[in-house]
Formats: sequence, C-alpha cells, structure tokens
Amino acid sequence: MDPRIERLEAVIRARKGADPESSYVAALFSKGTAKIAQKVGEEATETVIAALREGPEKLTSEAADLLFHLAILLADAGLSLDDILQELECREGTSGIDEKASRKG
Repeated sequence: MDPRIERLEAVIRARKGADPESSYVAALFSKGTAKIAQKVGEEATETVIAALREGPEKLTSEAADLLFHLAILLADAGLSLDDILQELECREGTSGIDEKASRKG
C-alpha cells in the first residue's frame, strides 16, 4: 500500500485513544460511530458538489477530506483501507453488473 496511506492510518490509530480536547480524530472517535458516519456522509456530499460545481482543485480537497473521514470510519470498525483494496482486488475481472447482481438475494 502507498506509504502516505499507511502514515495516515498510523496517525488515526495513534490518536484513537488520545485526549479529545487535543485531537480532532480523538474527538470524532469519542462521539461514536454515528457521528463519524455522519461526517463521511457530509464529506461525500461536499465531494459531489465539488465535482458538479467546482474545479479540480476543490474536488481534490473535498476528496481528501472524504478519504480522511472514511479512514477514520474504517478504523472505528477495526478495518483499514487495505481491507477495501483487497475487496476490490477480489472483484477484479468481474463485470460491475455481474458483481452487483451476485449481491442480490
């Protein structure tokens, strides 16, 4: 995995138990999964708006915020971005239409 992602996840893990008064990440963890998920939703919406109404610079910034908050949500669930990459790797070579159809049932 990219070392920048590894560093980000290491910082998130390290701040999970930190003082919420001194760390934004710790403050989010202290508010629980629902608040973290809400932040991911907010950042996803901002990313969509940036894609539709703003230029590449704003989209890059909002996508970074989304990835950051998604990494926090994954860490809260005991997962990592590497877990997501592994899932995507498992789907490699499968039509998106076929993959989606296989989840129905």
